[in-house]
Amino acid sequence: MLQKDRYKKFINYFLKTNPNPTTELIFKNDYELLVSVILSAQCTDKRVNATTPSFFSKFPTISSLAKANKDDIFFIIKSISYPNNKSKHLLGMANMLKNQYNSKIPSNIDELQKLPGVGRKTANVVVSVLYDKPAMAVDTHVFRVANRIGLTINAKTPLSAEKQLVNNIPKKIIPKAHHWLILHGRYTCKSRNPLCLECGLISFCKHYVKI
Repeated sequence: MLQKDRYKKFINYFLKTNPNPTTELIFKNDYELLVSVILSAQCTDKRVNATTPSFFSKFPTISSLAKANKDDIFFIIKSISYPNNKSKHLLGMANMLKNQYNSKIPSNIDELQKLPGVGRKTANVVVSVLYDKPAMAVDTHVFRVANRIGLTINAKTPLSAEKQLVNNIPKKIIPKAHHWLILHGRYTCKSRNPLCLECGLISFCKHYVKI
């Protein structure tokens, strides 16, 4: 099967089965999304969503977070992975936004990555979800599923996978495709025990052919 046909089948399948995918992180504004994505690094969305109500009750704005005490942040997010580092990052992020960006979340990936705790994956998620930009955030789910299906070829790093996906998926579809791959990896194409017999992609999945 030609690579372009594999992508076409992938896109058509999800346009029919999940035409309007969204992030499972719960947020009300751009500030809450940025905090949630930073917290979600190596942590489940479920755990983040259980933690953020208390966090946003205590720190409802960038300004209030910038004035926070690191220990107060740590106490609220201590059930999240790497709470010490993330406490430092959140405090630094809020202060940088307040002092250098007039408390506005940048829409540029390079500018976002200047913020503490914001790497390329986090920046891609933010611009994709907030601004509907054609950015592909590659986490473990996206990396695994894209490789198994055969959307990526010999991608050794997340950046390599990102470039292949962005080059082969129409720009207007990329924000949707990001969620399709994450959700498929989270609930169907699991790391240890993929539910292949429940998957609608097996007709063109390279991994399934090998089983």
